[in-house]
Amino acid sequence: MTNKPKMDEVDVLVAGGGVAGLAATALFATEGFRTLCVDAAPPPPTDATQSGADLRTTAFLQPSIETLRRAGAWTGVADTAADLRIMRLIDAGGPEPVAREVADFDSSEVQETPFGANAPNTAIRRALMERIESQALAELRAPAGVTRMTVRDKNAIATLADGGLVRAKLVIAADGRDSAVRRICGIKVKRWGYGQKGLVFAVSHSRPHQGVSTEIHRTGGPFTLVPMPDVGDSPRSSVVWMTPGSRASELMQLDDAAFSEQATAASLGVLGPLTIASRRAAWPIISQLASRLDAPRVALIAEAAHVVPPIGAQGLNMSLKDIDTLATLCIEARSKGDDFGGSALLARYHHTRWPDTVAHVAGIDALNRAAIEASQSLRDLRRAGLKSIHGVKPLRHLAMKMGLGVS
Repeated sequence: MTNKPKMDEVDVLVAGGGVAGLAATALFATEGFRTLCVDAAPPPPTDATQSGADLRTTAFLQPSIETLRRAGAWTGVADTAADLRIMRLIDAGGPEPVAREVADFDSSEVQETPFGANAPNTAIRRALMERIESQALAELRAPAGVTRMTVRDKNAIATLADGGLVRAKLVIAADGRDSAVRRICGIKVKRWGYGQKGLVFAVSHSRPHQGVSTEIHRTGGPFTLVPMPDVGDSPRSSVVWMTPGSRASELMQLDDAAFSEQATAASLGVLGPLTIASRRAAWPIISQLASRLDAPRVALIAEAAHVVPPIGAQGLNMSLKDIDTLATLCIEARSKGDDFGGSALLARYHHTRWPDTVAHVAGIDALNRAAIEASQSLRDLRRAGLKSIHGVKPLRHLAMKMGLGVS
């Protein structure tokens, strides 16, 4: 006689143990939902000194910081983060590699707090995992990805790679751009590339960053310096350098000294000479959009729903907006005695997030194509657009508020 696998009963099953999945788990558990997070891979190291650790940082805008506070995780991140007070855009699209237009977007013009803060991904993962471990209603299980799913009237039953079964009222697909849950649900996705890679690394520099995030546009893609906390007396910044794939391959072959010289040239020397202060990693740049954000008993969030190039600190901030919106709708439904995993709620989630999601994907796609542009006339048009937006106060304030995702 064979033993049947144990059936776990939860309110919410989160598929995907990345930052978005962990944040969803922490938030839903904080709000009183019994929540299980499963991931196909073992948890990565959260110590940045370990081999294979995630080198990236994330610029969390204020609405995202509020979501992480709501989830009980921001306190564990704040000490590792650097404030972002000014977003500086530099157009260097002339014949020579020099700044010809500088536009500072100062957070003090629209709010009392900085735009946000930049923190290591390892720090946010560690804070979220510690928060989950401390919650009676939360659990993380990995490796144990979702392999099959059966949807019923009042719940969904997921089969996990470790043989376990989970019955949940709501399944949240946070399992990345190649989402297994999205595929199981039959939701189509549109994906396109740009022939670019993003080089990710940290640098030290002689001049203090003063809380200024600098995005430099010439051709091939932006070079972005984002403030990090100083290490001793050494100011530091994280860098995302988007460049054509062939150029990225050449740069990755250089030794640290030669690479630092190339990075300094790309930065226009705005922070003085740059010295690489970490390993380098290269990531393909794509955009992606699912055809919808819901299916029976399933809500898509984060990269299962949308992927954008790393411009304007939008990627993970869009994901946290997904989570905050979905949690708010579920809490409201539960307070009324309604089914928080039912079709009516999920349709509301789709219709609430869909217009903003489409607009952000389209807008960032357009910004990236403008940044890649090699035509001098179109680069001149890009400069004129930046000058116009920055030079008119109402437009400047509107741009800042739209970037923050507030009205």
